Parts: sequence; C-alpha cells; structure tokens
Amino acid sequence: MAEQQQFYLLLANLMSPDNNVRKQSEETYDAIPGQTKITFLLQAVRDPSAAEEVRQMAAVLLRRLLSSSFEEIYPGLTLDMQTAIKTELLTSIQQETSANICKKVCDIAAELSRNLIDDDGNNQWPEVLKFLFDSVNSDNVGLREAALHIFWNFPGIFGNQQQHYMDVIKRMLVQCLQDQANPQIRTLAARAAASFVLSNEGNSALLKHFSDLLTGILQAVNESCYQGDDSVLKSLVEIADTAPKYLRPNLEATLQLCLKLCADSNLPNMQRQLALEVIVTLSETAAAMLRKHTAIVAQSVPQMLAMMVDLEEDEDWALADELEDDDFDSNAVAGESALDRIACGLGGKIILPLIKQHIRQMLQNSDWKYRHAGLMALSAIGEGCHQQMEAILNETVISVLHFCADPHPRVRYAACNAIGQMATDFAPTFQKKFHDKVISALLQTMDDQSNPRVQAHAAAALINFTEDCPKSLLIPYLESLVQHLHVIMVAKLQELFQKGTKLVLEQVVTSIASVADTAEEKFVPYYDLFMPSLKHIVEIAVQKELRLLRGKTIECISLIGLAVGKEKFMPDAYAVMQLLLKTQTDFNDLDDDDPQISYMISAWARMCKILGKEFQQYLPVVMGPLLKTASIKPEVALLDTQDMENISEDDGWEFVNLGDQQSFGIKTAGLEEKSTACQMLVCYAKELKEGFVEYTEQVVKLMVPLLKFYFHDGVRVAAAESMPLLLECARVRGPEYLTQMWLFMCDALIKAIGTEPDSDVLSEIMHSFAKCIELMGDGCLNNEHFEELGGILKTKLEEHFKNQELRQAKRQDEDYDEQVEETLQDEDENDVYILTKVSDVLHSVFSCYKEKVLPWFEQLLQLIVQLICPNRPWADRQWGLCIFDDVVEHCSPSSFNYAEYFLQPMLQSLCDSSPEVRQAAAYGVGVMAQYGGENYRPFCTEAIPLLVRVIQAADSHSKENVNATENCISAVGKVMRFRPECANVNEILPHWISWLPLNEDKEEAVHTFDFLCDLIESNNPILLGPDNSNLPKLFLIIADGVANESVKNEDACSKRLANVVRQVQVSGGLWSQCIATLTETQQKAIQDLLNAA
Repeated sequence: MAEQQQFYLLLANLMSPDNNVRKQSEETYDAIPGQTKITFLLQAVRDPSAAEEVRQMAAVLLRRLLSSSFEEIYPGLTLDMQTAIKTELLTSIQQETSANICKKVCDIAAELSRNLIDDDGNNQWPEVLKFLFDSVNSDNVGLREAALHIFWNFPGIFGNQQQHYMDVIKRMLVQCLQDQANPQIRTLAARAAASFVLSNEGNSALLKHFSDLLTGILQAVNESCYQGDDSVLKSLVEIADTAPKYLRPNLEATLQLCLKLCADSNLPNMQRQLALEVIVTLSETAAAMLRKHTAIVAQSVPQMLAMMVDLEEDEDWALADELEDDDFDSNAVAGESALDRIACGLGGKIILPLIKQHIRQMLQNSDWKYRHAGLMALSAIGEGCHQQMEAILNETVISVLHFCADPHPRVRYAACNAIGQMATDFAPTFQKKFHDKVISALLQTMDDQSNPRVQAHAAAALINFTEDCPKSLLIPYLESLVQHLHVIMVAKLQELFQKGTKLVLEQVVTSIASVADTAEEKFVPYYDLFMPSLKHIVEIAVQKELRLLRGKTIECISLIGLAVGKEKFMPDAYAVMQLLLKTQTDFNDLDDDDPQISYMISAWARMCKILGKEFQQYLPVVMGPLLKTASIKPEVALLDTQDMENISEDDGWEFVNLGDQQSFGIKTAGLEEKSTACQMLVCYAKELKEGFVEYTEQVVKLMVPLLKFYFHDGVRVAAAESMPLLLECARVRGPEYLTQMWLFMCDALIKAIGTEPDSDVLSEIMHSFAKCIELMGDGCLNNEHFEELGGILKTKLEEHFKNQELRQAKRQDEDYDEQVEETLQDEDENDVYILTKVSDVLHSVFSCYKEKVLPWFEQLLQLIVQLICPNRPWADRQWGLCIFDDVVEHCSPSSFNYAEYFLQPMLQSLCDSSPEVRQAAAYGVGVMAQYGGENYRPFCTEAIPLLVRVIQAADSHSKENVNATENCISAVGKVMRFRPECANVNEILPHWISWLPLNEDKEEAVHTFDFLCDLIESNNPILLGPDNSNLPKLFLIIADGVANESVKNEDACSKRLANVVRQVQVSGGLWSQCIATLTETQQKAIQDLLNAA
C-alpha cells in the first residue's frame, strides 16, 4: 500500500510546475520496469479514493505506454495478467462515475485493441466487440457514449470481421445519429461515422454504402457549432481533405451549411474559419468536383473578402519597429490565405470573374479597411489567376499605383504589397511593361519619413522588382535609385544612433544588395558610396536586437563584392574577411536560431566565389560552424490525437496526419538554415575542387545519410548534388581513396533512386548518380549494385506506363474538365522528365561498360521496346530511341543482336511528324554508320533517301524542325565518311555542302567540320570544285562556324581548319577572292581562328 501511495506522489510530481521536481520525477518514472508500471497505473486509474488529477495522469500515461512500448511490455505479461487488464478496463468503463476518467479509460481500451489486432486482422480481444454491441444498445447513455468513443478512437476495431458486421455498424451509427433525446450521442456518433469513413477512404463501395449518413453528420456539425463544440466540423474538414468523394452525393448541402456557418458573425472566428476551410480544402483536393458548383463558390468569395476587412484600428501601426508575425487566428489573415488557396485550386478562369467586381467596389470605398482588403486580395490571387490577370495587367497596375499616394498609411502599405507580389508573379513581363511607373512610385513612397513601416514595405517591393528585372531595364534608373537609397540609408543610420530604430534600414540594406546584384559591373561607380557605411554597420550592430540588421548587411557587402568583381572588391576584401572572421569567432555564442547564421554562411560562399583559390586559407575557420549548421537535427515526435491537443502549430511545430489517430510532428526551426548550409558545402566543393580535399571525408559522411532527410527537399537535393563534386575533389588523393569514397556513397544513391518520393528531387539524384558513374568509369558497380539498379529502373519504367493508364482513366472521370487536363499534362511532363533521367543513367552505364553490360540490360529490353511502339506518345518514342542510340554507339557490334527490336521503328521514325522523334532516329543512323559495324550497312543505305527527304522538306529549317534537320545532315555526313559504300558520295556531296554550316546543334556541327577537314586535306575534287572554285563557299562555312561558336578552340578540328586557311593565305589571289565574300564579322572569325590555333 505504501508503495502505491509513493507512486501517487510520483504522479502528482510529474505534473509539478517546478521544472526540477518534474525532471527528477520523470527520471524515477522511466526507471520503473514496464510490467510494474502497468500494474501501478491501472490501480491508480481504478482507485476512486485517489485525487482526480492523479487518476487522469495515470490514464494518460497508461495509454502512452501501450502506444509506445506495447511490443516490449505486453507479450511478456502472464496470460492471467493480460486477461485481468482487459477485464479491469471494461469493468472500469461500466462502473466509473467521473465522465472525464471514463473517457480516458475508453482511450486506453481503444489503444489496447489497436495493438491486439494480429497480422491476419483477427481481434485478439473479442470481449471488447461484445462490449461495444451491448453498450450501444444499452439504456445507459454513459455506456452508449463510451462505445462510440472507443469506435471513434479506433474505427478499425472489427479487423477482418468488418465486412461481416458492415450492416450492424451502419445501423449502430444511424440509430445514434437519430438519438433525439441526447445531443452528445448525436455529436459522438457523427465523429465516429467520420472517423470510420476516413479510415476506409480507399474503399469506394463502402463510402457509397455509408453515403446516407452524411445528412446526419451535417446536422451534427450545425448543432454542435452552436453548442460551442467544433469537433464535428473538424472531422468534416478531414473528410474534405482525405475522402472528398464521400461528400459528392450531398456536396450542395455540405457547401451551403459551410457558407451559412462562415457568414454567421455570432459564431467564434475559429469556427467560421473552419467552415470556410472545408470549401477551400475541397478546392485543393476535389477542384473539378467543386467547379461544378460555381454558384456556391461565388457566394464564398465575398465571405473571404468580408473577413479581410476585419481589421483593428491601431494608432501606432505605422511607427512599429518590430514586425510581429502574422496572427494566423485573425479573420483578415485567414481570409487572405483562403483566397490565395482557392484561386490556386480552382484556377483564374473561375475565380477572377467572380472577384473582379468586388475588388473594384472595395477600392472605391471611403473606409480604408475596404481599400486595404481590396489591394491585399489582388496580391493573394496573382498566382492562381496568373493567365487571366496577365490580360488585364495594364489596368490593374495603373489602379494599384494610384494607391501608393492614398491618404491612409495602411492602404499605401497594401499598395506596396500588391506591387511586390505582382513583380514576382508576373516577372519579367511586369518589369518590362511598367518599369518607369513602378520605380518612380516606389521611390516616392520610400521618402515617407513619418511612416517608417510604409517606407520599409516600399523598399521590400523594390527588392521584389529588381530581383527579376532584366539588367538592361534597370541601368537607366541606376543613378536615381542609388541616390535615393543612399539618402535614406544615411538618414536611417542617424536614426539608429539616435533612437535605435532599424526596420527601414534593414530593408534598405537589402534593396541596395538587390540593385547591385542585378546591375553587376555597372554598380562599380557607386561602390565607394556605400561600402564604408556598410562596414560600419557590421562593426557597430552587435546588440541582440540588431542581429537581423547585421546579417542583412553582411549579405549586402558580399553581394556587392560579387557584383563589382574581384578587382574592385580586392582592396576591401581583407578588411571584410576580418569582420566576417570576428563574427565567426563569436559564432559559438550565437543561438541556433540567430538570423546571422544563415546570412554568414551564404556570405562565406560568395566570398569563395569572389576570391576563388585564395579562399582556401579561410576554410579552417569557416567549416566548423558550417558543418555544425548542416548537421542540425530537427526535433520530431509521433503523437496521437490526444497529445496533439496540447501542442500548437504556433510553437514552430508542423504536423502530418498519418491516419489512425496518429500524427507526425516536426519542429521546423533550423531547417532552412540546414538547407542553406548544405547548399554552401556544394558551392565550396564546386569552386575549390582539390582545394577542398581535406574536408571531403567529413562532408561525404554528413551528406550520404541526408539523401534520406525527408523533412526538407532542399537538403536532399544538395546531398545529391554534392556526390559527383566530392568525387572530383577527392581525385587528387589517388584511386584507392576515391574508390573508398565511391563505395561509401554508391549504395545510398541507388537506394535513394528507389525510394525518393518527390520527382524534382529524384531527377537530381539520378542526374548525380549518372555523373558519378561517368567519373568512376568501368568497374565502379558490382553485381549487387547492378541487380538493385536493374530492379529500380524496371520499376520506374513500369510506373511510367501505369501512370499513363491512370491519367487515361482520369480523363473518363465524371469530373474531368480542361483544368483537370492541365494538371494531367503537368503530371505527364514530370513523368517524361524522370524518363529522361532513366535514359541518362543508362547512357552512363553503356558508355562505361560497353558490350559487357548488355546481358544485364536485357531485363529492361521489353520495356524500352514498348516505349518505341507507334501508338506511344512522342516523348516515349523519343527517349526509347535515345536509349537504343546509346546501345548502338557504345555496345557495337553486339548491339546488332537486338536490331530486330529497334531497326525498323528507327527507320520509320526518320519521317515521324514529331521533330524530337526524327532527331533521335537520325542520330541513331549516324552512330550506326560510325560505330555499328558491317551488319548495319543495308540500313545505312536505306536511310539515305529518307534523310534527304527530311532535309529538303519546305519547312525543314523552321524553329521547331531545325535541330532534327541538322541531325539528319550530320547523319548523311557520317554515312559518307564512315560507310562511303552505302551512299553515292559523288552525287550527294555537293548537296551536303550546300546544307552547311549547322548553327543549332553544336555537337553535330563538330562532326561535320571533321569530315570537311578530311575532304579538304585529301584534295577531294568534288568538294574543292574545278580550280578550287568552291573555296570561297568553304571559307564562308568555316567563318560562320567559328562566329557561331560551333567550332571551339579546344576542338581538334579548329587546328585543322586553321591549317587549311593558312595554306590558302600563302596563295595571294585565291586568298583575296575568299576574303572578299566575307562580312566583317566573318573576317574577324577567320582571324580569331588563326590567332587561337
């Protein structure tokens, strides 16, 4: 007994407000063996004489114990003990008088049954099912509540018996939803029904069978909201998110109810926002279904706008020097966010016509709140209504600029916000069309000394404008921009000393950086105007509240340095480095969330770009903090619904619902910094190459595990990008070190290709893997690697075909419309992009392993053959042919073993309607001639007339056709050069010369020039013509090739061409004749060629 009393004391101490007491109690509690814990906790829950909060605490801990440590504890209990726990829990529910404790015991029972469903779906606790049925039919309201609570908490409780009990479950829920005497039963039944629907979201037959429960759920939503309970409304939001099709039969009623609740200003804001959330969520998860109900959408738009008008008057608003984060509970922020999301979800075709008139009226309202809301609404819809707004951009911009001079500061602020947003959403069109008006309006607004917050926002809008502004457009305004920014900077520096205010200065410093970044070397004349003051800010801004200013100033200095270049920056470089180093040495005292950290890390990388190899000396100082930041481990937690209620997203936590009452939480602080640090490591490896070798081992050990860092895409991309760069850095250490490093990363890279969920990241990983193979060469993959890679590539190709089938099925769906088609096209492009990466990986394997790899390739052969079937989309055929091109180029003569699969499709594709397919096929003919061997001779002969037909077609040199045509010209050249017996060279050669030079496809151009050199050097009479009369024409071709950069200095053929030119140079008359036909540019090109060689 004394032991139990001690345990009660321990439970009470676990709730102590004193941190030390609590921490000590947690350690004591953790040390108690699991089986003992269960006994003590259950006794505490069942002891009516114990204090209520102690019993509640015991119930919470018992549920958590079963949730987190079931496997470790429960199976080790004796059978009697297990039976006793089950019996005790059910008895407790029947006898408990405290409603709160009863609810918590129901949670324990649900958790236990969740863990007692075996792998075959048998519920090892049949008594709990009997208890559910008995309780639901009991006269005791408390028992009915308990049964519903358990079913809500674990709707999968019937396991593999669910189908058998389907009608019973439905009857139970219908009966409870209609319990007129007990509103709490109706509420619980609605939550339980929603929970059941959510846990069976993929079972469309079940959703249909339960569709008539929706009316009861909606009634419960309505009733409970007016009782101050939003739990059923939250369940409705979850259904809209996870099982939106369930709502289809009653969509009209669902939307009408949500509109009514949203419009009722007597309800708390939170509930009104949740009602709106149902509509907005549907615009994201079931846009096509919602687009059929435009009348309701049209009614919801004014609701969002009305919320945006719900602003407080605040006398000191314009003078605030600290910006608080947006209050996400406020109606104004919720309305704006909803508008942004619904515009993106439903698209501008629907939303813009519905909102245009409302915004117009709001902008004419005499109340500033309406004008403010109208401008913020324009900002919010830009992304979703992009295409439609572009058509009316002119009138929109003129209208918005007018409000930069509005009498109310918050309206001027909103005008700046709209300009900044449009500058981003509509770049670079916006900059090209409106540069003069926008720059002058923003500069005027930035002069508003008495409203610093407006000033700062105008400076922020200027940053958005210049970031995407073409350099040539900005230069004419440079003088005026620089003078304005300088005047404001000087004034605000004074204010910093006198009053300690810094908000405008923070933004102006970034505006200067942005202007310099765009102006590049044109900023040189203004360098001395700013640099002394900027260095001064870094020296003096050391207090905690000036951290952000200091960070932004460090960013500004490094961006200016990068813009003006090494020569101009060098005299200051040492002093700047010392300033940065000083911050760096104080780095250990900085908090993890200090804003200076990410600015510092990026500034170092810019300094590395400016100083190049000279930066190496600073690595010992820089790398410590950089590696520390790149190694940040985020705080994560697996929480169930009960725990979730105690943590809010405002504390920097984000949650992903995993279903089954479980959520995954991650604290996002530090994630962006981690991503920046990883990108900077990539930058150092790229810039410093072998100079970075000392750190390759440390960095590779950090980066390889980050390929699985699923909390942030940017981190995984940086990890992938770093792999080939680190191998290049490590080369200087010799082959053994290099091979060890490659073995360390190879497995992880292959596995990441198989498991990466995001297609953009996947393409980066595949691209890096292909580069690594090319770097490491033959022998870099062992049998296990090949086996795993083969399986993964096979899966990727099978997914490619499966996704196409799924898209075809969606085109048959009743909600299919043109916006759905746009989404499907985007998905298709994503898929094709992954296919190009599959092709990249195969290319790298073929180019390193040659014919040895063909037996491995056979497992993929039928899938690649499927790609080139005539009924496949053009992109499939293009990439399928590219893969076979690689087989011919790198694996001949054995490639001919597969000729039956690809030769005829390749020849037929020469005349395909798609230029991309023609190009891939023509390249294939070229490599057949060059590398294929004897067996391909007949096909080269057959291809010539087909190639000529493509080249001579009327539109063969149009923009979309030119690349394919140039590949055909190159292919004809390769057949004449490597398989002259397959073509009538004397007849074709004059035509071929008339088709030169190739201007678009630089790689193929080199092949044509090589062949040209062969012909000239062998004095080919057809090429040179009688008395060398064709030489002027050949000079023209060579000059154009050089001018076009089709011939580069490093190409071997540039030396050969220079020799040809020199030979002509010595025969005076002929030289004058050749030069006379050239333009000035062409003559300069010939001179460049001679100088370079």
